[in-house]
Amino acid sequence: MDPKIDFQSPIPFYVQLLEFLHNQLKQGLWRPGDQLPGEHTLCETYAVSRTVVRQALGELEAEGLIVRHKGKGAFVAEPKIIESLAQKLTGFHQDMRERGHPLVTQVLGQALIPAPPQVARHLEIPAATPVICLRRLRFVQEEPILVVTSYLPQALCPGLETVDFREQSLYAYLENVYGLEIARGRRRIGAVAADAEDARLLQIAPGAPLVSLDSVSYLENNVPIEYYQAVHRGDRSQFEVELVRIREQGHVRETLHSTALDLPQSNGLLATPEMPPHPKPTQTLEFAR
Repeated sequence: MDPKIDFQSPIPFYVQLLEFLHNQLKQGLWRPGDQLPGEHTLCETYAVSRTVVRQALGELEAEGLIVRHKGKGAFVAEPKIIESLAQKLTGFHQDMRERGHPLVTQVLGQALIPAPPQVARHLEIPAATPVICLRRLRFVQEEPILVVTSYLPQALCPGLETVDFREQSLYAYLENVYGLEIARGRRRIGAVAADAEDARLLQIAPGAPLVSLDSVSYLENNVPIEYYQAVHRGDRSQFEVELVRIREQGHVRETLHSTALDLPQSNGLLATPEMPPHPKPTQTLEFAR
């Protein structure tokens, strides 16, 4: 039997309805891709107005739990994939493995190249210095989620350009084979529209929203070891960070605090279809071990 709206309660009707729908989603009454009952049906079932129903559905849509298509109705959304944006330095491979999500990696390119000027600046090396360029397409739950291109100085990890990274973590390999342990990093986050190549790889429409990450990782001695550029599907990615206030010499500053996350959903930057084709202003996040 469907729960009933308490018309004598001070709790707004749409909030009560929202809670009912939340519970039904949690209980698995509807699966991703399933269509929810129509507005008219929900009005009759709970004896509320269409305005109440639309408010509740709007909240569910804002939370990313449903998607609404004009003329078709509301459907249960695919769960978001939570990633550790800045809390941990384990890398995407270990991050997904710890959450129990099978990860498949397709290596799109792997070669020794002269460092382009932008890459050289981030790695603090002269332009044209040999760097290893590793470009990968990552799949989670058999779905393409992100495209990432990593650049690493060859002098620090000679021979890395020949290593097979289809089934192993880049960070783990650097630590286990070369003794290179990443100590801190800087990441810049933004919003972009998918170009034709990224759209093809990620199986989305050109112009669809993507979350972009630019990152530089450093060793304990502050030597840059990796610069990477990544684009994540906006409809399937979510990022979450925890900010902690600490006092430093009498002043309060904010820093990131390490925390554990679960999949699937990253609170933070959620891409929506309204994102512009050009990046929004970015926020730089620093993190440390």
